[in-house]
Amino acid sequence: MTDTIDQLAGLQADHALHAIRHQRAKVALATQACEDLLLGSELPSTLSQAERLVLAAEQARVSGITVLQQLYQQRAQALALPPALRRVLDEHGCTTGDARLDAMRHFVRSLSLEPAQSDRQALLNIPAAGVSVDDTVLLAQLIGFVSYQARVIAGLQAMVAAGSQGEVPVADAAAAPAFVHPANLPAPGEPLRRNGYTSETLDWKSWLPVLDPATATPDQQHTLDVSHPKARTMDFYLLLCRQPQVLLERSQAFNAIMYAPGGLSRAEREVAATAVSRVNGCVYCASVHAQRFEQLAKRNDVMAQIFDDPHTAGTQARERAIIQAAITLTRDPAGLGAAHIQALRAAGLNDLEVLDMLHAAALFGWANRLMLNLGEAVYLNT
Repeated sequence: MTDTIDQLAGLQADHALHAIRHQRAKVALATQACEDLLLGSELPSTLSQAERLVLAAEQARVSGITVLQQLYQQRAQALALPPALRRVLDEHGCTTGDARLDAMRHFVRSLSLEPAQSDRQALLNIPAAGVSVDDTVLLAQLIGFVSYQARVIAGLQAMVAAGSQGEVPVADAAAAPAFVHPANLPAPGEPLRRNGYTSETLDWKSWLPVLDPATATPDQQHTLDVSHPKARTMDFYLLLCRQPQVLLERSQAFNAIMYAPGGLSRAEREVAATAVSRVNGCVYCASVHAQRFEQLAKRNDVMAQIFDDPHTAGTQARERAIIQAAITLTRDPAGLGAAHIQALRAAGLNDLEVLDMLHAAALFGWANRLMLNLGEAVYLNT
C-alpha cells in the first residue's frame, strides 16, 4: 500500500527513520486512511474529487510544503478539470467568477496559516454559495487534515535532514531541584486564567446547524456512540457527525497520537498541544489540554508561561525545546529544520519522542482549525 508521507519524506523501507515512524503504525495507518477517504473518489459528496484535490493543493502551497502541493496538483491534473479549477491551479491570486469555488478557496487560504483570523462570515459564505452544510463540514475537515499532513511531512523532512541520532543524553532526575509550586499561581486543579486563556472547562457552540440525534442515520448513530460519552449533547460531535466516516477516521488518528504507550510522556504531548493552541489563538483547545496537563503532571507553571508568552515558555530544557519546535511547526512548517531536531535531541528526547512531539503538534493544527472556524468557545461561568 502506498504511504504518502513515507513517499514525500523520502523514507525508504531500509531508512532508520522509517522503522521509527512505523513504531507508530496506528498513526501511519490512520493518517493514510484519512487521506484516502477525504481525497479519494468514493466519498459521497457534492464536492467533486477534483475540487477537493485542487483545494488541498492550494492549502499545501500556502503552507509552503511544495512536495505535497505538487502531489495534489498532479492528481488533480490527471482528472478532467473545468476551467475554474484549472485557474485555481495555474493562477493562484485570481478569482474564478464561480461564487461557490471562490468562497471555498477563500476559506482554505484564510485558514492555512492564520486560522484565528478567519471568521464566522467566511464560513457562512460557503453554504450561502450553494454548498450543503454536510459538505461545508467536509471542507473544514479537509483543511484540517491537510494542515496536519503537511506538518507531519515537514517534521519528518527535518528529522531526515538532522541525520542519524547519536547518543542521547539522559537527564539526571536526582540533580533536578524539588518542585515548588509558584506562589503567584492557583493550585493545580483550580482555574488558571491568564492573558485571555484559561484551564477551566469551556463549552463550544457551532455556527452551523448540528445533527439532530433523533433523525441520525445508523452510521451517524454508531459514530456518536463511539466518539464520546457526551457526544449526543456536544455541538462539536453533533456537527462533525454530519460526516461520520471522516469523524471516525479522525478519531483513530487522534487516539493513536495522544494515547499511544511509550515514547513521549502524555504530559509532554499536552505541552505541545497547548503551545500550538496558544499560538493559533484557540482558547477552547488550550483550555482542554492545559487542564489535562495539570491532571497528569500535578502542576500548572508551564501552562501559565504558555498562556503569557509561548515564545519564552518552558520550565526546563525539554519543555523549552518542545515548545519552540511546536511554535515553528505551527507558524512556519517549511522553516522547521535540522537545528530544531538537534535541539530536541540535546534536551534529551530520543527520536521516537521527537516523532511523538511532532505528531501532537501537527494534530492540533487540525483540531484548532475545526474549533476556531466552525464555532466558538463559550464560558460556562459568565
